[in-house]
Amino acid sequence: MKPKVLVLKADGINRDEEMAYAFKIAGGDPKIVHVNELRNGRERLSNYNILALPGGFAYGDDIVSGKILAIELISFLGNEMKKFIKREDTAIIGVCNGFQVLVRTGLLPFRKIGQMQVTLTNNDSGHFECRWVNLKVEKSKCKFSEGLIGSKIFYPIAHGEGKFITDAETLKEIEDQGLVVFRYSDEKGNPTMEYPKNPNGALNSIAGICDVSGRILGLMPHPECFVRKEQHPNFRRGKVKVDGLPLIENIIKFVKGAK
Repeated sequence: MKPKVLVLKADGINRDEEMAYAFKIAGGDPKIVHVNELRNGRERLSNYNILALPGGFAYGDDIVSGKILAIELISFLGNEMKKFIKREDTAIIGVCNGFQVLVRTGLLPFRKIGQMQVTLTNNDSGHFECRWVNLKVEKSKCKFSEGLIGSKIFYPIAHGEGKFITDAETLKEIEDQGLVVFRYSDEKGNPTMEYPKNPNGALNSIAGICDVSGRILGLMPHPECFVRKEQHPNFRRGKVKVDGLPLIENIIKFVKGAK
């Protein structure tokens, strides 16, 4: 049976169809669900195995990116979220705006709902960054990086608030606990702070992290936008390694194995 994937929709989110398509070809059963359908009870998070928070600009990134949707999830769906993450057969992925939502709920990095301990803020460049970047996949607690650890991968980015920052103590705890999953890297796979290879100035070149259980993942780059070779900017010029699909497939594989 295919794992059921809830692709969360709210006003301003614009990568929901890409996310749903990626999970569909990876072997999941995705459905795009508006947050209001969860709030009014027409849909239940408990009926799904995977919660996917897509990219875009939820509620126009009013106040700051992801803040309003994060408040909705905490205020109106907090109990459902707590029950969801306690189950062993569930996974959460937040990409770009979805990553911003996860850190603002407190689900990342330490699963402390309502306690924000890291943030994603304005790019050092002072403007929106839209480009492809190299990433190094780190050894971490993430349950979805099987077969990818140590590799260099290529994902697109599109964000104005992607700089990962926190205080020194929290950053050390994140590093010590093995919660860093992706780092911006150079062409050789070495983590870098050099712009534009590190497109936003993120501390320790951090592009994505997981929680302490390894079942909640957030990242700024877009794996769901590279699940077919034709999405690569130079796909006509040679052999293309499709880097986004394996991550999505790993989420499906993990959930199916946890049942």
